[in-house]
Amino acid sequence: MSSDMKRLTAPRSWAVPRKKHVWIVKPNPGPHPLDMSMPILLVIRDMLHLCDTAAEAQRILSARQVLVDGRVVTERRFPVGLMDVVSIPKINMHMRMLVDRNGRLRLVTIPEGRQNTKLCRIEKKTTVKNGKTQLNLHDGRCILVEKDSYHSGDSIKIELPSQKILETHKMAKGSFAMVTSGAHAGEIGNIEEVIVTLSSAPNQIKMKDGLLTVKPNVFVIGTKVPEIVLPEGSAL
Repeated sequence: MSSDMKRLTAPRSWAVPRKKHVWIVKPNPGPHPLDMSMPILLVIRDMLHLCDTAAEAQRILSARQVLVDGRVVTERRFPVGLMDVVSIPKINMHMRMLVDRNGRLRLVTIPEGRQNTKLCRIEKKTTVKNGKTQLNLHDGRCILVEKDSYHSGDSIKIELPSQKILETHKMAKGSFAMVTSGAHAGEIGNIEEVIVTLSSAPNQIKMKDGLLTVKPNVFVIGTKVPEIVLPEGSAL
C-alpha cells in the first residue's frame, strides 16, 4: 500500500485546501478508518495553525509537546480520529475531534478539567480466558471487565490515559446521540427508537424529526445531557 496521497483524492471529511499543493500526508494504518481520521501533522499545521510547514510541525512533535489521549505522539502520520483528545500542555490547549454538520472532521475546544476523559463506542465484545469480557472499542482499544453489563453500540466514558471506566451510556430510547457518518453526519438528538432488524442488515436508529439511520452511524454522547462540548451550529 502506498504511503503517498494526492490532495485531490484526500477524504472529503478533511477540511484542507485541495488545489494549493499536489501532495498531502497520508495517515498510518491504525484504529480509525481513513475517512474518519487525520494525521497529526495536518492537525497541527492545517487545523490548529500552530506552524506553516511540515518541517516546523515535525519539530513540535519531536519536542514531545503533543499528546493524543494523554500519551505523547512523535510520529507525523499518527491518525487522530473521532473523539480523540489532542492536548498541547505548554500552551494549555485541549481539543476533541468531532464531526460537524457538513460531515467534516473538526476540533472542538475542551473546557479546563475535562480533557482527561473520553467517550468510546463499544463495537463488539468477546469472552476471553477466565470468563472475563473484552470490550472492543471504536478507537482500537480493548478493555477487560469482570462483569458483563455492556452491549454493542453503548458508549463508555473512560479516564485518560488509565482507561478506567467511569460511566456507561446505553444506546436506548431517550439517550443523546450524534450521527457520525452518512447523509445526516453531525446531526444531534435523542434516540426515539432502536429498530431491530431480523436479517444480516444492521439495526436502525430512529431519532428526532423522523431521522432514520443505521446503528453503525450513531454514537451515544450522553444519557440525560451531552457529555461533550458540541461543534458550533449543532442543535439538540
